[in-house]
Amino acid sequence: MRKFGTDNNGRNFSDEIIKKVWEKATIINGVNSSSRRKDKCGAWIDFSKYGDTTEMGSGWEIDHIKPIAKGGSSDLTNLQPLQWQNNRTKSDDYPASNYCKVRASN
Repeated sequence: MRKFGTDNNGRNFSDEIIKKVWEKATIINGVNSSSRRKDKCGAWIDFSKYGDTTEMGSGWEIDHIKPIAKGGSSDLTNLQPLQWQNNRTKSDDYPASNYCKVRASN
């Protein structure tokens, strides 16, 4: 079984891919976009918390929009940043809906 946060071959994503996926997160006015953004669900994610799975925290993972299990690839166009609990809730759903477990309160 492939681990979370890995590409379709089970390898960790490179620093370059992590940065490129981070750039896809939503920039919030007045917030330092190099360190803090929001995911597609509106949850806060912090660049430095990549891979951190603290409950209700700002840790994030790289999500395969179309999951590997459904024929998706690790091409950048199929990757997005998600707060880790949102990613785990989404799991292998495709097309995915109702997976936004964590959202920002402000």
